[in-house]
Amino acid sequence: MSADPIASIATLLEDKGSRRYGLSSVNQLEHALQAALQAEQSGGDASLITASLLHDIGHMVHGLGEDPAADGIDDRHEELGRAYLSGLFGPQVTEPVRLHVDAKRYLCGTEPDYFARLSPDSVRSLALQGGPMSAEEAAAFRARPHAEAAVQLRRFDEGAKVPGLPTPGVDHFLPFVRQCMATAT
Repeated sequence: MSADPIASIATLLEDKGSRRYGLSSVNQLEHALQAALQAEQSGGDASLITASLLHDIGHMVHGLGEDPAADGIDDRHEELGRAYLSGLFGPQVTEPVRLHVDAKRYLCGTEPDYFARLSPDSVRSLALQGGPMSAEEAAAFRARPHAEAAVQLRRFDEGAKVPGLPTPGVDHFLPFVRQCMATAT
């Protein structure tokens, strides 16, 4: 990462964001911008907007190719993303990023219709990520700090796969990123 971490994040999103997002018809950047826009439009705070923008950054920093799930590999992008972001942000950003996969598992285990709304790539990756949570796992998940933000993020994540949806660019969201960095240091 360069001396200017905000510029590094913007460059990473813009350079690596052109990769296709799983099986969907959007790329990584479009997906990130759509998720962040949903967080902003829902009245989310700077941390939720930033986490929504950066939740899949782990896909952009691993060397496993564009679609490791197609090869039966769980890329653990949520852990890679948390690790990448942890020196820059506090847990209000890094924990929803880390927990957004568990939030998918949680929602699949607790909301009967949630699984039916998953995109094909989310269904495929769910199997690699442990499948729907049991009642015990769900209770433990809900007790974690930042679980609610992770669930909100997960809902934005699933809805952020709309081809051609107009969104603001990365620059629009950088003030939220900057605000979160400032509060973390």
